[in-house]
Formats: sequence, structure tokens, C-alpha cells
Amino acid sequence: MPGTTSLSGALHMDSASRIYVAGHTGLVGSAIVRRLSAGGFEQVITRSHDELDLTRQAAVDAFFERERPEYVFLAAAKVGGILANATYPADFIRDNLQIQTNVIDAAHRFGAKKLLFLGSSCIYPRYAPQPMREEHLLTGPLEPTNEPYAVAKIAGIVMVRSYRRQYGFNGISLMPTNLYGPGDNFDLETSHVIPAMIRKFHEAKVAGEPSVTLWGTGTPRREFLHVDDLADAAVFLMERYDGEDIVNVGVGEDITIAELGLLVQAIVGYRGQIVWDTSKPDGTPRKLLDVSRLHALGWRARIGLREGVEATYRWYLDNLA
Repeated sequence: MPGTTSLSGALHMDSASRIYVAGHTGLVGSAIVRRLSAGGFEQVITRSHDELDLTRQAAVDAFFERERPEYVFLAAAKVGGILANATYPADFIRDNLQIQTNVIDAAHRFGAKKLLFLGSSCIYPRYAPQPMREEHLLTGPLEPTNEPYAVAKIAGIVMVRSYRRQYGFNGISLMPTNLYGPGDNFDLETSHVIPAMIRKFHEAKVAGEPSVTLWGTGTPRREFLHVDDLADAAVFLMERYDGEDIVNVGVGEDITIAELGLLVQAIVGYRGQIVWDTSKPDGTPRKLLDVSRLHALGWRARIGLREGVEATYRWYLDNLA
């Protein structure tokens, strides 16, 4: 049986460290790969889904036994917006439980020095006090529209903590707020709010449509973090944080969905009307993270929302084909 890794103070990756980014083709994983490349890390290990199905334990074990990564960024997950969560609840809980269970367990058994698990702000109760602090976890009922995904992510947090306590495995857990950026998913069936708005406004602009319909009432408040900021925070915390407690990663500011709609509309240059379909769900009334723990560790977001959405729209235009 491969040995375990004990906690022994802060660990520091260097250019020769073997670093595995699980989920490197996704929004978060690709941003982490970009950040590692920019930081001079030369041994970044990746596998596409076709090369390695993380829901298959035997395949994951064989990969870890062969590659022996020292550091693991667990960014692989099945993700989506309200519609996707409502349509595929069984897939969301099954796939995410399988992926994180296989990767966390293999990282421990095959001697990884450290693992970073990426959760989500949706782990917090639907009516958690705002802004949401890390200690609000498991203090109330979850938002029904994403409960299967949230339960899987909570299980990952508890698993990382449990492996730390029982085996001395150095795992940390980050809880990002709502993310967006280059490489996002613009499929209207499965996308999150910013890419969905970008695509709707752009297509309406091109087609000359008089109005665009957005879901809900526009009143919920949401916080948005550019994925490149998240990637920077993830590398920062992988190198400098070894605590058991989860860490929120966000900007500490939010905006109403209606305000966001006006911002995206202006950036895209669409001149029609916005119509709100109030028969569609709003989701949680407000989701704002308390990021005081992250700030105390020495990291703050740098990319503003307008700047980030403008860059994301440029990426969308460049990749329409």
C-alpha cells in the first residue's frame, strides 16, 4: 500500500513539482493551467475525459500509480445552471460524488503531498445570513434548485477534512463564488447566468430582435468572480495555506441580476428591451461571500466586473466558430 503524507507545515511547489490539474478543459481547470504556466511550473499533468474517466476508480488508481503527482488541483466536476440542475439531478450528485471520491482517495493512497478541492458557494443554506461566512455551512436547508450538486460538494469538504484527521493527508477546500470568464459554457441549456446573457444579447443584436427574455424577476443578488482571479487564488492558497477550515473565494461585492442584465446589454451593444419571465425560478435570493478570511491570508481579487465581462465577450466573439 502506498504511503500517506503527513502534515508538516506549508508546502511550496517549484518548477519541477509534478502538478495534476483534474478538469483542465473546463472553465476553472483551464484557468489554473494558464496560471501555473505563467508561474513557470513546467510539469503540469493533464488528462482529457476521453483519456481518463474520473468516475472510474480503477482508471483513477492506475493514473495516480503511474504519474505520482505531488500536488493535485481537483477542479473536475459536473456543473451547470438552474435548468441543468433541475433536469439532471441524479447525474449531478452521482458524477460529482464519484469524481471527488476517486481523486481524493487516490491522491492520499499514492502519496500526493497536497490536494486542493474546489467546492462552491451553493453549499451554504438558502437563507444563510449575508454575507455568508465559512461557519454558516450546514446551519440550514439548502436551495432546492441545486441541492444534489451542493450535497456532493459538502461531501467533498467533509471527505477532505476526514482524510486530514484520520490519515494526516494535507487537503484544503476552497469555496468559490459564481464564476465566469474565457472558456465558459455558452450553451443556453446548461450555462450559468453571465454566459447565457452574453449569448442571448449577442444573438438578439445580430438578428435585430426587439427584446430579450431573461429568467426570473431580476431581484436576486449575486457575486461574480473572474475565473483568472480564482486560479490565482487557488495557486496562492495551494502554496500558502494548510488549514482544515474551508476558505471562501470571492470579491465581497454583489449586484442584482437586473443590474447585471443592463451591464451585459451595454457591453454587447444590444439596444432592444429586456423582458423578465417571472414564471421561471429565481434561485437563492442572495449569495454573497464573506471573504475576510481570504483577505487576512493576503489575497484579494483584482479583475473588476465590467472589465471581466468585456474580456469574456471578446473571447466569445473570437470563438464563435
